[in-house]
Amino acid sequence: MSERFEKGMATRRSVLGDAHVDKAEANKSAFDEPFQSMITEGAWGTLWSDNAITKRERSMLTLSLLAATGNFEEIPMHVRATANTGATPQDVLQAFMHVAVYAGVPKANHAIKLAKQTYEEMGVTL
Repeated sequence: MSERFEKGMATRRSVLGDAHVDKAEANKSAFDEPFQSMITEGAWGTLWSDNAITKRERSMLTLSLLAATGNFEEIPMHVRATANTGATPQDVLQAFMHVAVYAGVPKANHAIKLAKQTYEEMGVTL
């Protein structure tokens, strides 16, 4: 394992939580192991491990980009991660309001629906 992989795994665990990462690792196969290594090193070991902006800000950017590009399946995971990144429900709402203006109301509306469902599952009162 490279130093960047180890750093990425530590960051991934700090953002997503041990339970999520342990489950993902348990489901990893020989087929997708190269992909998992790439995202651990690139996304987590480089981007998310960079201190140029806070994890709160990075969380808001990530949720905005996921919504704007229609990658809705990742939104609940990253909403759950806000418990570790410091992004508040109001931060997330503001991010999705930007999506509404710059990428489309239907995308923001769906992202907000997913966020509300996820916060409810997390026991977060909105």
